[in-house]
Amino acid sequence: MASGDLMMGMIFLTLTVGGILGNFCLLSSYLCLDFSGCRLRCTDLIIKHLIAANSLFLLFRGVPQSMAALGFRHFISDLGCKLVFYVHRVGRGMSFSSTCLLSVFQAITISPRDSRWAELKVKAPRYTGTSLFLCWILHLLVNIIVPMHVTANRGNINMTSRKEFGYCFASDYEKSVHTVNAALLSLPDVLCLGIMPWASGSMVINLYRQKQRFQHLCGNSPSPRSSPESRATTTILLLVNTFVSLYTLSCSFQVCLGVSGNPSQWVVHFSALTNIAFSALSPFVLIRGDSKVSRLYFTWIRGGGFPFICITV
Repeated sequence: MASGDLMMGMIFLTLTVGGILGNFCLLSSYLCLDFSGCRLRCTDLIIKHLIAANSLFLLFRGVPQSMAALGFRHFISDLGCKLVFYVHRVGRGMSFSSTCLLSVFQAITISPRDSRWAELKVKAPRYTGTSLFLCWILHLLVNIIVPMHVTANRGNINMTSRKEFGYCFASDYEKSVHTVNAALLSLPDVLCLGIMPWASGSMVINLYRQKQRFQHLCGNSPSPRSSPESRATTTILLLVNTFVSLYTLSCSFQVCLGVSGNPSQWVVHFSALTNIAFSALSPFVLIRGDSKVSRLYFTWIRGGGFPFICITV
């Protein structure tokens, strides 16, 4: 095995294992807070679904890609390849949609009570579960075409019309069919990319107006410690920026994969790396930015166990 492949394999393995542990710790923290009787925010449910989507993606993309980079090639059956690609595509799409919903619901939550979103601000928590359910259904249906293009058997595909991903092969069909499929699979991502800048801009404007109001009322007095809503908004903005940056890189590599008849394994590796990075890093961004979770860990470190009491912020 070449040293470059070993290095990429270790990077994939580190990101995958670290991401799985991070998502598990974050989910455990929210479950602990649920059992302790803390009041839940509407965004907490979205974060739980984001954790589930991240975990699916890391298990069904990160683990196989790590094994492929470490030299274990074509270790999955034909049915296994179809299942792995389908589940990781659903997890990837749901991770993006959850991030989009998170930014939208947070933008509504911090909007002023006298704004045009005042009525929606009251109703929004009731539609959180429905929105998440519809997103899961959308990605389960849209990605149903993915298994038709994937196989594990080298002999099933003409060598000139396939792309190798280390552990599976993807076949190239007629250009018209490929264009329609690509447009269908990209539609949810394009919608998310269209909505998130609006939601992020709305959050930035509202935070700026809150700061201006405080300075107008209190003059030159020092600003107090930021509110939980402000910290949550800052965290979500950081999460969205991380998503957009990594998604832009991912799109660049996807273009390279699309135009190349037989792409280099380095292009395949870096394309997978930009996808895995968000699912691996996002739980740590959320842990760092959520005061309830941070205090829970601080109390656990000091006291040797998770306290089953609601931690106020």
